[in-house]
Formats: sequence, structure tokens, C-alpha cells
Amino acid sequence: MTAAARALAAGDVLGALGKVALRSDPPALALRGIAMARLGELTRARALLRQARRGFGQDDGVARSRCVVAEAEVALAQRDLAGSTAALQTAAQYLDDHHDPANALQAWLVVARHAVLLGRATVAQDALARLRGAALPPALAAMAGLTRAALALRSLQVEAAHAALQAAAVAAEHSGIPALQAEVAHACAELTRPAARLHSSSGEQMLDLRQVAAVLAGPGCVVDGCRHGVWKDGQWRALARRPLLFAVLSVLAQAWPGDVSREALIADAFRTAHGDDTHRARLRVEIGRLRALLRGWLVFEATPRGYRVRPADDGALAVLLPPVAGDVAAVAALLADGAAWSSSALALALGTGQRSVQRALSDLLQAGRVHPNGQGRAQRWRALPLSGFTTALLLPPLLPGD
Repeated sequence: MTAAARALAAGDVLGALGKVALRSDPPALALRGIAMARLGELTRARALLRQARRGFGQDDGVARSRCVVAEAEVALAQRDLAGSTAALQTAAQYLDDHHDPANALQAWLVVARHAVLLGRATVAQDALARLRGAALPPALAAMAGLTRAALALRSLQVEAAHAALQAAAVAAEHSGIPALQAEVAHACAELTRPAARLHSSSGEQMLDLRQVAAVLAGPGCVVDGCRHGVWKDGQWRALARRPLLFAVLSVLAQAWPGDVSREALIADAFRTAHGDDTHRARLRVEIGRLRALLRGWLVFEATPRGYRVRPADDGALAVLLPPVAGDVAAVAALLADGAAWSSSALALALGTGQRSVQRALSDLLQAGRVHPNGQGRAQRWRALPLSGFTTALLLPPLLPGD
């Protein structure tokens, strides 16, 4: 067991497996599970770790807690985001109380990474606070920096993300792990890649994350098509749960300072080319709801042929659009990390219905941008990392009022 553990620590995974392959005691099962995880056999690794955890007795609380942490990390790699992290947090506290700070810190980092994927800012911040001031190994410090950067980008704190990535780059260099160094370099490059398209009366241009943050902090009113809401003077009003209202608002905002015909609004919002009186009545209702939600920010006026929107203070109005067009942008953004996602995990991370995710996956499959593996509940979807732009603005946001 000692020789196998040393081989695994040195990166000789096959050598470690060769020393414990015929053993079925709990420590050997746990070591085999970690080795299988490093080989990418995540399902088998998870089963071995679960078997090891059940094999340890009640007196082996530290070993059982370590298995919980390892199993949770494998589940995160599988993008199994369902369920609570309460057991993982209990294991982290137990390890901390029993003088195993390294594995306790690893557990809190897994909690933070899980929360960031689901857009749960408070949980992620509390977990990362446990790591602050601790003497972390270089690899763990690099992962903590990446997690802090991801959390900052979700809330559009670009400078904080840049500082976290710089610290992560130093830690990754000290770790000597090429894969970790490449991951940090990729995250740093995202800060300078195009993040959104700015549509205004003067035309359309690509913006990186710093430019996006500057636009949102400006005095004008911005309709955010990446996160489905409206910004004004640094304040946010979300419309992500009102897709029909946002569809109407987006069409009107892109036509500013002109108006849009009722027929065009009905075709875009209701997705029908044959509108009738019932559609026109429903359009009037939706315009009334927009007036109520955005009173003091935007004014919606009826014109002879349709409707027009303008800022209430007669200032500028701009529209942020995703760097990739279409309703599948958010799903493509999550798949861009190269991990294998289930449709249920995608729906959970995006806060949307699984049926909507399945439609988006079908569209991406027809476009040749994703491919499935497995069948039924075991089916996973994977895509090559998207190049040329960053997907930070398409991921679940951490914004005021959400």
C-alpha cells in the first residue's frame, strides 16, 4: 500500500494499480478509485470510492471522510450537480477537527467549485473564505485562484478576476503540473477575448470583458441579451424568467430610435408568421407588463404601425448580444469546458427546464457542434472548447436582484 501510494503521488498511475489490483480491503479500494479517476474512468472510480467508504468502520472516520471528499470531486468532474453538498461540508468539518487540514481544504474547494457552477454566490464565497490565510499546496492554491476568478467573472468583477488569475498563474508554475498551467493560461486569455456584441444606433462592435463592464457601468441604459435583463447606472432588473417579455424588449431595443411593426413583433416574440387579433391583444398585454417592470427606465410608445422604446431620460440605449447567435448559446457555453454533461445537469446549472435544454442539444447536434455518449440516464454530451471568444457572459450570472 505504501509503495502504491508513493507511485500514485509520483504520477505512476499504472504502477500503483499493479500493486493493489488484487486487493479488496477498503484502503486498497480507495487508492484504486483515485487511480481510476486519474485515468478518466470516472464511473468506475466513483463506485470503488463508494465501496471503500462503506468498508471502513465507524472508528475510521477520517478515512470515511476522505472517501466522501474524493467521491464528491469525481462527481464534480462528471458534472453530477444534483443533490446537496451537506455531506461534503460535514466531512470537511470532521477532517478539520481531526487534524487533516489538507483534505479539509480540498473539500471546501470542491464545495466552492460546485456552487460556482450553479451560480450560488453566497455558498461559494463562504467556502472560499475557509481557504483564505491557509498554507495551501501550489496545486490547490492554483485551483482556488481559478475558482475565485470564475466567481468574480460571474459577477462582472473583471479586475478582481484578473488579480485571482495572476495568483493562480504563480501557484500553477510552482506546482510544476503542465495541465494546470495550461488551464490557468486559458482562463487568462478569456479576459482579452470578445465576450459580447454591442448593438447601438452607430452600429455593432465586439467587446471584451473589460469593455463590457465599462459599458454596463456607464450612464446609458443597456439591454443585456447575454444575461436577459436591463442595466442602468449600475443597477440591474432581471427578465431571465420572463423570456417572452425579453424577446419583445430585445426587438424594440435593437430598432431604437425607430419603431417596429406589430407583425414583426408578433413574428419574433410569438414565433408565428400568421398573427391575428388574439396575438395583437396579447402583444398589448406584454407591452403593458414591460411598462410596469421598467417604469422610470424605459418608455414604450405606440406608433401608427407598431411600438417604439426609448430611455426615460432621453439618453442612450444599447443592446448587448451574445458572441454566438441563437437560443443555444448558454448551453454551448457550459459545454465549452470540454466536460461531459448530462441534460439534467445542464438544466440545473442554467436554471431552466430540461426540455428546453434537450431542444438546444438537438439543435447543436444537427449543427455538428456536440456529440452524445451513452443512452438514457447515462447519456452525456460533450463539445470541443469554443475558440475565438469567451463564454463568461453566457454562464449563470451572479447579479444584483437575481
